[in-house]
Amino acid sequence: MAYSSENPIVQLKKCLSLVQDVSTHTEANRAFEQLCGIIDAENPMAAQLLEMLWEEAIMARRSALFWQQMSDVEKDMANRMMENMTQMRQNYLRLMQEM
Repeated sequence: MAYSSENPIVQLKKCLSLVQDVSTHTEANRAFEQLCGIIDAENPMAAQLLEMLWEEAIMARRSALFWQQMSDVEKDMANRMMENMTQMRQNYLRLMQEM
């Protein structure tokens, strides 16, 4: 099978765009398997290297998502703590005024 040199590049770009969202990882993996089939027919070693890089890209994306979620949780906690501190200060000032 002869494919244009552009076709695998376009497919890889599609895979990389799909991998950005965890909800589309299944679709990204399917598209990547098709791409690897094309590349494996022409150069098996390149396909193996690409598969290794793909696995790393998936793990890195999931790790980045995890840490982003952790950051969001920490931010929410810090915001709630500041709101609580502000409320406590206001309560303290009211209590001092009543005395």
